[in-house]
Amino acid sequence: MANTPPPTSAQTRIVVPDAQRMVSLLGSRDEVLRAVENSVRSDVHVRGNEITLTGDPADNAIAERLFGELLTLVDRREQLDPDAVRRTVLMLEAGTTDHPAEVLTLDILSRRGKTIRPKTLNQKHYVDAIDANTIVFGIGPAGTGKTYLAMAKAVQALQTKQVNRIILTRPAVEAGERLGFLPGTLYDKIDPYLRPLYDALHDMIDPESIPKLMAAGTIEVAPLAYMRGRTLNDAFILLDEAQNSTPEQMKMFLTRLGFGSKIVVTGDVTQVDLPSGQHSGLRVVRDILQGVDDVHFAQLSSSDVVRHRLVGDIVDAYTRWDADRETDGTPPRSVRGRSGRRG
Repeated sequence: MANTPPPTSAQTRIVVPDAQRMVSLLGSRDEVLRAVENSVRSDVHVRGNEITLTGDPADNAIAERLFGELLTLVDRREQLDPDAVRRTVLMLEAGTTDHPAEVLTLDILSRRGKTIRPKTLNQKHYVDAIDANTIVFGIGPAGTGKTYLAMAKAVQALQTKQVNRIILTRPAVEAGERLGFLPGTLYDKIDPYLRPLYDALHDMIDPESIPKLMAAGTIEVAPLAYMRGRTLNDAFILLDEAQNSTPEQMKMFLTRLGFGSKIVVTGDVTQVDLPSGQHSGLRVVRDILQGVDDVHFAQLSSSDVVRHRLVGDIVDAYTRWDADRETDGTPPRSVRGRSGRRG
């Protein structure tokens, strides 16, 4: 048997003439350089203002493009860190024609020095879909930014006067506790279900102005049941945790759409808290509305998780576990309803 010839090795050189750009490119204590070395197959050697890549020509091409995107971020005064390297590499490995630097510098909203942006290619496509369509469904696991980005787009639309008000709503469905057993008034009982929406609002709007905006009706946060019988004009309407709506509730909500309004529906079909035997409106709506003009379904995945890296690994582990359970005939969690929820 003939011996397999060794892989072709080549060298590619990148010259960074500006010393400050080179310092920014390598990162504090070379943390960005180490992240690059751990992310590419080529050998990376830095000497002075020159970077030498040694390896297979195709691997060198990816590494060269990675450094090019990172330099673009540096030129846009972005602070590089290992996470920016990881997200850029993921986009390049996906074979996208989009420039990762364009994705990572797409500003949606800025407040007190904090800028909200998409951090993955799917998130950018999701944000673009919200701009281009009247109704958008953002479906994906926890931590993928589907609600947070939609909230940022809602605040942006209000600030630029594309809409006159924001309406945020969630189904008041319990996950292990019953509303009737919670202490306080009806508002007190419902408030815990709406609290994540208030938390996001506080990140994007001056907290002192929120009560005034709510009192004026410019921002409304209410349970899904309160939407019945209304026509919502000139509004950005966000339905969160939509997997806990029934098909009837989903139809009721979508038909609230009025003139000059936009709807974003977010949820995770693997986290259904409805009582056993009830179907999730989010699970069936894709089959019903697929192909309808001006309605878009954006699918986010574990690769779009922007929380701790382990969150993506946890999502993948549960997906594999559900697949194994389906194989042996046990209904997955999203079908079993609350009776099958884990603790």
